[in-house]
Amino acid sequence: MASDDQPVPVFSKPVTLRDVAAEAGVSVATASKALNDQGRMTAETRERIRETARRLGFRPNSLAQSLLRRRSFTVGLLTNDTYGRFSLPLMSGISDALVDNGVSVFLCNVEEDPRLGQLHVDAMLDKRVDGIIATGKRIDRHLPVDLGNLRVPVIYAFTQPDPDAIAFVSDDAGGARLAVEHLCRLGRKRIAHVTGPASFAVVHARAQAYRDVLAENGLPVTGPLLGSWSEAWGHEAVAHLFDGRRERPDAVFCGNDQIARGVIDALRERGLGVPGDVAVIGFDNWEIVAEATRPPLTSVDMNLVALGREAGLTLLSLVGGQPAAPGIRKLPCRLVVRQSCGHPPDG
Repeated sequence: MASDDQPVPVFSKPVTLRDVAAEAGVSVATASKALNDQGRMTAETRERIRETARRLGFRPNSLAQSLLRRRSFTVGLLTNDTYGRFSLPLMSGISDALVDNGVSVFLCNVEEDPRLGQLHVDAMLDKRVDGIIATGKRIDRHLPVDLGNLRVPVIYAFTQPDPDAIAFVSDDAGGARLAVEHLCRLGRKRIAHVTGPASFAVVHARAQAYRDVLAENGLPVTGPLLGSWSEAWGHEAVAHLFDGRRERPDAVFCGNDQIARGVIDALRERGLGVPGDVAVIGFDNWEIVAEATRPPLTSVDMNLVALGREAGLTLLSLVGGQPAAPGIRKLPCRLVVRQSCGHPPDG
């Protein structure tokens, strides 16, 4: 209970724009223009009005704003990434880009069902979303829904775009180059590559970068060995690399973190030390896997949060009437170094 000398809280009506204007000593029209970044006024006046609104706890009427600007301040995110492995980091970046602009994001999973995908798109259009971002679980497959000729702008992120669309993807070849160059700087001379199925475009992009870096450093190419995106395949691949008369590798660059974890487990079973005998690098930087591996796994991070942020900002520009050239934008990856390979001597 409140003591006698403490005022009892009183629940008041929501603060209105008229309240803000009165407190700031300006007209309602001036207050509205200041809060909507419109009209001519001094910077000091605009900031004073905004500060007054913050102090009073003023919350603009989103419905009224939507009608005024002919916008819903919502963006739809479509994905077929059921587990959220790629779509959730992307959504985090998209939200980072949009939240400061008062835009909300809602996620719809289309799975692999064209009918479900069309239902979600129709629902988004009925809700008058300002735009749509399409994302998936691989960059060389379309979502199972037609996003052409919609009345709202569409951005593609980590999925195959329609022709003449705007798309954002990670630079897989650049990421592979980071990994193999790092192993070369560590002094590794026999670097193997164990990766996923040949049906994935990223497999070929990363493998070509692997071959290019080895050729540039005068090192022999072994593989790549193609298989599934699984720990079991990584474990099996070690038998191919270390049994027989061929010269054993002193490093393995893996196509994803699950493969790398299987490789490390199989090396340990053979009594080989990581990174002492064999350095290992993965791809994806899936932290739940990379940090739980023993030793923790060095991995290529595709910067999906940054990719989502760029997609969100670009969509905002399109919604605001700013043109953007179509095409695929490749964003750089980064190498996250952990104990499975270590730093080069000069690192």
